[in-house]
Amino acid sequence: MKTIIYIGSKSGITPKSNLSCIDILGPLLSTAGYTVYAASNKKNIAFRLLEMLLVCFKHRKNTNYVIIDTYSTLNFYYAFFVSQLCRLLKIPFIPILHGGNLPLRIKNSPKLSRAIFNNAHVNIAPSLYIKSKFEAEGFNNIINISNSIELDNYKFKPRTFSQVNLLWVRSFSKIYNPLLAIDVLKGLKDNGVEASLCMVGPDSDGSLKKVQDYANKMQVEVRFTGKLSKPEWIKLSEDYNIFINTTNFDNMPVSVIEAMALGLPIVSTNVGGMPYLIDNHNNGLLVPPNSSKVFVEAIQELMEQPKKTQQLIQNARLLAEKMDWKSIEKQWLKVLK
Repeated sequence: MKTIIYIGSKSGITPKSNLSCIDILGPLLSTAGYTVYAASNKKNIAFRLLEMLLVCFKHRKNTNYVIIDTYSTLNFYYAFFVSQLCRLLKIPFIPILHGGNLPLRIKNSPKLSRAIFNNAHVNIAPSLYIKSKFEAEGFNNIINISNSIELDNYKFKPRTFSQVNLLWVRSFSKIYNPLLAIDVLKGLKDNGVEASLCMVGPDSDGSLKKVQDYANKMQVEVRFTGKLSKPEWIKLSEDYNIFINTTNFDNMPVSVIEAMALGLPIVSTNVGGMPYLIDNHNNGLLVPPNSSKVFVEAIQELMEQPKKTQQLIQNARLLAEKMDWKSIEKQWLKVLK
């Protein structure tokens, strides 16, 4: 039996974040037959890094691979220190390239980036967007393996569109532009459209209070649920008929894939990896960032063209089926052989 160390921030156990990749992929690799040691769930930054390094050192003699969730902000430095320890210990390591802003990190930290990515056994890009950006910077050891879902957990439900019930699922963070969702709801109501909005997710950087205050200022009623478990928000989704993604930076968000699987038509900002996931007017609608007016027009288009909307929904579900773990698992097994 092969042994894997999975390095990442087990953020799903805290009230300020949703499940992260380590919380999802780690258990899936365990069910695939691997022994998986995961780190870290420490809240303190120094203790978290220390535990990551200690786990690698402790299991250095029997570890086949170290998988490292790699982001553009603080987690980038975790990836750097862990990867360099792996080089010292001669353990093959595999960064997973998360975060739509990671290409900017390459430009801002070129030496550290080369030390990580050029020395990796292979780099895993969850989206073709990230793969193309890394290849443009001269990295050639990149493999695209999409984020995955367990499709059996997502019951497809047909939707009707006599009124608009918007669902937004993300951490409340400035980069995801949650204020735009309020402007979209306000714009719909100003156009005489019967509409509601539910926003699901934990407060990441203090944005939740700002969004709540803004909703009050705009005099629109919004349902805020806070952080929900995956089964809870999937159940909640049955009461909504359009999924909106308002972000300014993105890679390949699992929440959008989940919405596709559930039968929710998607309207998303056309940023980062989104055009690599959403084929505009084929399996969803893409709009410019920071434009509530165009967002509103796209939502009204979904209402006014039900046949087209149903085709978008069906095409999106077919794409989500390709991202079922049963398919994605084969790609991981090939990398970890």
